[in-house]
Formats: sequence, structure tokens, C-alpha cells
Amino acid sequence: MIMMYPTMFDPIALETWCSDKENDTQLQTELESYLQHYSLCFSNPQKKAFQTVIRGLLSPLERKSIEPIALYFSGEEYVRPLQQFFSRSPFKEQPILEIYQRLLSEQIGSPRGMLSVDDTSFVKKGRHSVGVKRQYCGHLGKTENCQCGVFLAYAGDKGYGLVDYQLYIPQEWFSEPYADLREQCRMPEDLAFGTKNKIALRLLNQALGSGQFQAQWVGCDAAYGNDHAFLDALRLPEGTWYLAATNSKERVFLTYPEMTFPEARRGRPRKHPVLSHGPSSVQDIASDPAYPWETVILGEGAKGPIIAERKAIRCFSCRKDLNRNYVRPGGAVWLYLRRYADGEIKYFVSDAPSDIAIWELDRAATLRWPIEQCFEECKGNLGMGHYECRSYRGWNRHMLFVMIAHLFTIRIREILKKNQSH
Repeated sequence: MIMMYPTMFDPIALETWCSDKENDTQLQTELESYLQHYSLCFSNPQKKAFQTVIRGLLSPLERKSIEPIALYFSGEEYVRPLQQFFSRSPFKEQPILEIYQRLLSEQIGSPRGMLSVDDTSFVKKGRHSVGVKRQYCGHLGKTENCQCGVFLAYAGDKGYGLVDYQLYIPQEWFSEPYADLREQCRMPEDLAFGTKNKIALRLLNQALGSGQFQAQWVGCDAAYGNDHAFLDALRLPEGTWYLAATNSKERVFLTYPEMTFPEARRGRPRKHPVLSHGPSSVQDIASDPAYPWETVILGEGAKGPIIAERKAIRCFSCRKDLNRNYVRPGGAVWLYLRRYADGEIKYFVSDAPSDIAIWELDRAATLRWPIEQCFEECKGNLGMGHYECRSYRGWNRHMLFVMIAHLFTIRIREILKKNQSH
């Protein structure tokens, strides 16, 4: 039996629905029809393996790695072939990803959606899995031996889903001492080191350039949002703006400063202007009574209205000026602050135009969290972290198949909504 799960975004009791035999038959039919979209990417033997993997990820299995899936559906003799399918079968992931992205866009695309980037970690033992290293693990909130993937997600009025992904490979993995491990993990020889922010920038700009996802917004958390080079390198189409989380150390100019170059009495002329006033920290602005908090309802959550206090202030960004000891004013931005009942404050900056309605910023702020919901659903229900393959190809294929399975749950939720409305 295939088992589905409710979500925070659309809290419907899918499990109860799927317990009905008639609904279960429809579910199997829908899955067969859905998987047909990918059939041309595989040979006949590969099709069986692909379908088995997707069914395994959607199944009630407690552990959704290769061996339990093979044993559950086909018996012990199928374990080795399924392992070979992941690690050595010569099918290409890119055509499959392109089909998936088209189907995802058709399913959830909306004119006012958001593309957002974030990374998530997978705890691993040992040192032989590709890209593994002792590094910060967001899931645990501490340094741990893990792998880290950078993901791109899309959220809008019709739902949410993961769009693209790339495994982050730490820089030391490209050094000579790791040559044997690179070969064992079959890392592509032309793969070059890229920081998480550079990977995220590539994924975003590639998706924006394709025009496949209608995005009014681009979102990111503070690890990306306080990287000014990242924000300035975004290639945003007209009518698309970023809403980037940042931290309390971010600085902005509340008014545009006058910049003068006083004549030097001796020596070389000044390289940097003298500013009439310096920038303010967003933390100080949050506590400044001159900018009062407003109470707003951001949306409906699983437990009722999401109520928060917020400030939205038009100001100017702060940028480094050649030397780290000097700053200069940048473009006009919105500083958007949210304060929750427990006193926690979230800081955002946005390059949206001055005449945008504040409720649009409120809405954009709520579109940031679905990527976390994607991780929660994929890890909690679809075995995203259950893989045991060590190779670069194996990791990529597992993530792609999890995303494919997740899109099927989105499609089923939509069918269920339509059935319940009749």
C-alpha cells in the first residue's frame, strides 16, 4: 500500500482517504499515469527499477534506502540490481530533472510565486561518502560529520515544491590528499569548488533565466541574505524582487548621506568620501520607538491565524567601498522586521519598489517557510536522508527521485481537494 501524509500548507487527512480501497485503486492508477511522463528517459529494465524506487519512497517502509525497498517489492535477489541502478546505470539525470521541473511548474506555478534557496544537511558516519566533512549541521544546530545539499524551491498560491539541487563539496575534497576518495566516489573530473552561496546563485539565476517558473519574489535566509555580493549578482527579471533574510548586524542608511571629498592639505587626494552620517544597525532600528511596531495577521496556520508585529521602513542599503574600513550607500531598499510573541525578531531587506503595498511584503515573508516544509516532508515521509550510497551520482539520483515522489504527493493532494469539494 502507498501511504500519503498531510502537510501544514494543505492540512488534509490523506492517510484516512487512502485507507479506502476505492481511493487506493485510484491512487495506483494516478501513480502509473504520473510515472509514464518519465518513461522515455529509461530502458525497459531501468523503468522497473525507477518505478520500484518511487513506490518505495512513497511506501510505509520505516527505512527507505535501497535494500529495504528491494526486499519489500521484489525480494533479496533484487537488492544488487537496484544498487547497480543507482550507481552505474547509464541513464542521464538532466532530462529527468527537466521533465520534473516542467510538471512542477504546471502543477504549482502562479504569477506571484517565490523562488527561494536554502541548504540542508544529512548526518553521515565515516569519511568515505562524497563531500562528507565535519561542518555545521543545521538540523542538529552544531558541527557534525555530514553532507550538505543546496536546494532551490518554489512556492505560490497553488503549493510548493523543490525545483533544483546540488551537493556542496568542501574545498579540501579538491586537494591532492582526497584524490583516491574522489575516484572512489566517482566525482566528475570537471567539477570545480563552489561555495554554497555560489551554488545557490547559479541555481537561482538558471531558474530565473529559464522563465519556467513565474516568480515575483526571490527569497533566502540570512546565510545568503547578508552576503551583499550574492544579492548584487542576482539577475532578476523586471517585476521580480528579492526578500532576503539578514541578521541583526546588518546596517542601512535611514536617509541618503551627503558625500564630500574635502581638499587634502598635503599628500594624495582622498579615495573615499566623507559621509554626513553613518549607517544604523537594523537591531537598533528594531528597538527605536520612532518606528513603531504594527500588529498584522500574516496568514492562517495549522493552529489558527499567524499573528506578528512588523515594521516596514524605506531606507538605503549599505555596501563596502573598496576597503573594508569604508562603507557607502547603495540602492533604495525596504527594511522589513517581524517580531513574534516570544520576542524573536526576524530581519529582511528587499529591493521591491517604494510604491509596493506593505501587505505584499507580508505575503512574501510567508512564502519563505515552504522550503523548510519541503525538507520536513521529504525527510520525514519520503526517505530523503535514508540513502546509503557514497557516490556523487548516487546522491544526485536519490535526491531527484525524492523530489519526483514529493511532486506526486502534491498532485494527489490537489485531486483530494477537488474530490472533497464536490
